[in-house]
Amino acid sequence: MSRQWSVQILLGLLVFAYGVHAIGQSTCVAFKTSRSTFPIVSNKKATSILLSPDEWPGVQRTAFDFAADIQRVTGVKPSLTNVSSSNVAVKSRSAIIVGTLGKSALIDQVVNRTKLDVSSIDGQWEAFIAKQVDNPLPGVDSAYVIIGADKRGTIFALYDHSEQFGVSPWYWWADVPVTKHSELFVASSGCSHGSPSVKYRGIFLNDEQPALQNWAAEKFTNGTGAPLTGSPFNHFFYTNLFELLLRLKANYLWPAIWSSAFDIDDTQNQALADWWGIAMGTSHQEPMMRGTPIEWNLFGHGDWNYTTNSQNIYNYWVDGAIRAKPFESIFTLGMRGSGDLPLSETTNINLLEKVVADQRQILTNVFNGTDITTIPQIWALYKEVQGYYEDGMRVPDDVTLLWSDDNWGNIRRFPTLSERNRTGGAGVYYHFDYVGDPRDYKWVTSTQISKTFEQMSLAIDREATRVWIVNVGDLKPYEMDTEFFITYGWNSTLWNPNNLDMFVSSWAQREFALSASQANEVVGILSNLTRFNARRKPELLNSTTYSLIHYREADTVLADWKSLSDASTRIYNSLSSAMKPAFFQLVHHPVQASYTLANMWISAGINNLRASQARLSTNDFADQVEQLFDQDYDLEVQYHQLLDGKWDHMMDQTHVMYYYWQQPMANTMPPITRVQPKKQALAGPMRIALEGTAGAWPGDNPNQCADGYNCPPPTLTLDSFAPFGSRFIDVSAGGPAPFSWTASTNASWLKLSQTKGNISPSAPEQRVFLSVDWSKVTGASTAQITFTATASNQPKSVQTVGFVANHTVVPDDFHGFVEGDGAVSIEAAHASRNTSVDGLTWIELPGIGRTVSGVTPWPRGGEDKNFTAGSGPSIEYDFFTFNTVDGSGNVTFTTLVSPSLNAFGPDRPLALAIQVDSQAPQTNYFIPSAPEGALPDAWDGLDGFVANSIVSVVTSFPAPPGAHTLKIWMVGPTVVVQKIVIDTGGVQSSYLGPPESIRV
Repeated sequence: MSRQWSVQILLGLLVFAYGVHAIGQSTCVAFKTSRSTFPIVSNKKATSILLSPDEWPGVQRTAFDFAADIQRVTGVKPSLTNVSSSNVAVKSRSAIIVGTLGKSALIDQVVNRTKLDVSSIDGQWEAFIAKQVDNPLPGVDSAYVIIGADKRGTIFALYDHSEQFGVSPWYWWADVPVTKHSELFVASSGCSHGSPSVKYRGIFLNDEQPALQNWAAEKFTNGTGAPLTGSPFNHFFYTNLFELLLRLKANYLWPAIWSSAFDIDDTQNQALADWWGIAMGTSHQEPMMRGTPIEWNLFGHGDWNYTTNSQNIYNYWVDGAIRAKPFESIFTLGMRGSGDLPLSETTNINLLEKVVADQRQILTNVFNGTDITTIPQIWALYKEVQGYYEDGMRVPDDVTLLWSDDNWGNIRRFPTLSERNRTGGAGVYYHFDYVGDPRDYKWVTSTQISKTFEQMSLAIDREATRVWIVNVGDLKPYEMDTEFFITYGWNSTLWNPNNLDMFVSSWAQREFALSASQANEVVGILSNLTRFNARRKPELLNSTTYSLIHYREADTVLADWKSLSDASTRIYNSLSSAMKPAFFQLVHHPVQASYTLANMWISAGINNLRASQARLSTNDFADQVEQLFDQDYDLEVQYHQLLDGKWDHMMDQTHVMYYYWQQPMANTMPPITRVQPKKQALAGPMRIALEGTAGAWPGDNPNQCADGYNCPPPTLTLDSFAPFGSRFIDVSAGGPAPFSWTASTNASWLKLSQTKGNISPSAPEQRVFLSVDWSKVTGASTAQITFTATASNQPKSVQTVGFVANHTVVPDDFHGFVEGDGAVSIEAAHASRNTSVDGLTWIELPGIGRTVSGVTPWPRGGEDKNFTAGSGPSIEYDFFTFNTVDGSGNVTFTTLVSPSLNAFGPDRPLALAIQVDSQAPQTNYFIPSAPEGALPDAWDGLDGFVANSIVSVVTSFPAPPGAHTLKIWMVGPTVVVQKIVIDTGGVQSSYLGPPESIRV
């Protein structure tokens, strides 16, 4: 670990050492007095707040929130007074003085009188300082001054203090109770913050039907909505949102669009956004501050086609620019087709460059006398528009290039070195929510903050920091994700791969007043919640996503979900009634709802499998699916009934049984079936089903052998290095007849978890685990197990099962992973060795990925660090095998890599190199090329890279049985390796791959 990295971690720890009310901030608030504190509230008396009458209206308004926050925390409300610099009349000898440098005459007088050094913020974007000063004004002995470099600098300073006082940014939007304190102080040395890492940080409300729109209609309108659109998103809705954004230190918004138009739904919307301090924009497909397509459908003339109808569209854009002129706005340039679709195939670059040139001329005309290079503008390189750029289209240098992800959190392109000297800079349009192929995802949180960090840290490194905007859908399911995105953009220097858990822990302590240990439990809950939902979005689940027969995968997934549910329930039940609504919204509901859905789908799969095996328990799983389907709705209702229905409709989103990419019009229960419970299976009362097969005995079954009839008795095999260390056999009812059963074996080394039992319709199956006393086995030994069922008035039913115990051994001096069940499975973080080159090394990204974590070359820089195979940093894994594929002497290596794109341009494709022992490394450029502006074919589809949330990189090497070393070499930066699966001939189909092998 480098010294610089150590210092970074230490600074991160220090930030968190001083309190839990504020996340990622240098805390300057205390709740006990000392010689170095200034009183905000003490002995039930509040210090007065002073502002200048010439202060920004948005700051004046925020000061009311600041005073209200002090009252929320202490029960004492400070006075809030406008005073001029020439006529200061303060009843107290101390005061809190708030204002903006260069705007507030009061602040300017304080600075001049006290000689306060404000050079650190003077002229800086959104920076602030706060500290105690003496004799700031006539009659005032001491004051705590809060000074912003600009309007939002002051606003953020006030909300920064409010959060530290104990008021969560989510106090209204997630009903987080305020932490109460009778005494409230600030450090005399105060707080400060420089300019943020990202200039504009915002969210995009999108895909807002059915949840957000139905909720807003009920809460903010009489049900009729705006006259022209019916939209419920009026200024009552938006002012609540503006406050949240500013408390989060966001400053930018793309408003809801699909049946809404921000400026015409409520004529106060735009003016109030500016008044509050929010810079407004329009989405990637809405040029020139117009709510397209809604506004075009209402006010436009002719087709949305700039070839045939340019003058009408030009005039339409002129009106948008005139309307936005008085307010802080970021103008979206360019043009997409109507309804967020590509333009006509006949569209050419010359036409689009004319579109941009005309839009620039509109800005020149409307902002007459203003240098339009000072007017913020973006060109969103979304989907096919990136292709226009790659094909040579250019926009003026001062326009921000807004690069996009693939709608699934994988950024498609970053600025190259030659693109970073543009005065307009670059930014990122990111997604936590999406509607489109291969399937919508917008129900509950399914994004890992480790993934967000991994991608956005690249944006920081590649200087795409002018604008960050994230699609948050309805907002409510993505509260913590949204806050992390904004917080990271506010100050990226605080965060690194090793302290992301601290963000979640601090968030949990702030939101729920939890102890540190309980907060760490929440870290685990949310980390696994998002991991489980990210490995395959809930909308993409089906009944066979997780293997029902191999590696106990479905059973393990359900057990993990249950453990998560139990942990969340324990904390939920321990909370006060005041705290439960917030915890339910932010943690408990997404856990319970996601677990219910996963359980429903897996139970449906088991139901269908049991039916094919003629097992009576088929019907129990059918009942379970029906119960879980009802439970899914009950959880929705529980959410909607919180706090007398405050969030009614917010969980209206359908999410069960997609028929194509678009949301289903209703939740539909997964398909289930039943067996006739009154009739016995043809083969008798007993069914025997073995781990690792879909077959069942006695009788015929298509999964017993190739012919599907007259199949021999089944056989189980167990290696001494098999990860689970056992096998199981299910004894099940094949009909209504109760029976007793016994099991016996002819081998003393084979241990059965039970040797007898009773089966009936009310208890239709029992599971028998088989383990081996390896001290009694040498090499491969065989045994036979005999199951006998005795039912009234029926002949005995007998089924034999073969068992092979394969006692494999490794040399005493070997240390590494050992083959079991024909495979070696290794989590990438569990390396044997790690070699650095030129300051770059493979590090772990904790929490990322589908199973444990991932490894990636670090630091993220290394712009020119493309290595030839075998020359860069490497990470090594020692492993031992006993077999090869089909005895060929070859072994197949599947390196499971996080989905990522060739984001450094076509000449810098993602790559890694694989080496076994001293053989020549094999370089693999594993992301296929794609036409400009498009994604690789393998990216899409229900079995594509993003649906499976993984890319499989397959190589083959000669590797005779014995000890070996696998090396993964860095070729280019940013590859994230999650897991390696080595197939020696026994790997079975599954979603997550074999569980990790035993390591000696």
